[in-house]
Amino acid sequence: MPAVRLADGTSVAALGQGTWHMGERGSDRGREAAALRLGLDLGMTLIDTAEMYAEGGAEEVVAEAIAGRRDEAFLVSKVYPHNAGGRKLEAALERSLQRLRTGHLDLYLLHWRGSISLDDTVRAMERMQAAGKIRRWGVSNLDVDDLEELGPALAGCATDQVLYNLENRGVEFDLLPFCRERGMPVMAYSPVGQGGALLRNPAVRAVAARLGATPAQVALAWTLRAPGVISIPKAADPGHVRLNAAAAALALAPEDLAALDAAFPPPKRKRSLAML
Repeated sequence: MPAVRLADGTSVAALGQGTWHMGERGSDRGREAAALRLGLDLGMTLIDTAEMYAEGGAEEVVAEAIAGRRDEAFLVSKVYPHNAGGRKLEAALERSLQRLRTGHLDLYLLHWRGSISLDDTVRAMERMQAAGKIRRWGVSNLDVDDLEELGPALAGCATDQVLYNLENRGVEFDLLPFCRERGMPVMAYSPVGQGGALLRNPAVRAVAARLGATPAQVALAWTLRAPGVISIPKAADPGHVRLNAAAAALALAPEDLAALDAAFPPPKRKRSLAML
């Protein structure tokens, strides 16, 4: 499995696992946990979740998946904006740790920006880091101006998790270069798009046919083509998990990339940060 190096030197899997929409139905939780365990077996050891996902239900699925295997997983969770400061953050983190049945997170993210100041959030994150509750902190859905607002604290920000796929390339104009210059990886959520339109695109399907791959594998390989990007697709089906893992070895040729650029042109100007 290819890896991405964090600013502190830690190496993490470039292709991880997302959990959005997991834990929403109790009858699915066993199957979802099994899929995450299979992902661990295949090297997708970074698992991303959030207190928002099924109001903690996804974190409980992750706990089942990593039971007895905590040391194998690089565990990421996210805090609601309204919990992202002071004692609220401390309490939210403790709830997440209890649901995940672990003593620490490898990475804790602000899910998106809310009314609590970034300064308050960073101070609370740093306190939890000093207490050993989190190993690192980062952000999600923040644009360049938000990151610049962090000031000197930006040096301690491990990642920015953003919407990034062929349909949403706006971050390539400024955010990706900004983060790359600072040695800060970007984490791509929804890398295969939403609603299936991306996977039905003729250009994507044509590239997939040439490579003997699926459209989803092409979309994933595209997010991994450049350095400093961690991709976190969600899969609850064993077959999809195996296909996702195999995408890490898929090499897109220059003609493939040119065809995808023609169908999904890279940005030529600043765009508002896309979010889901």
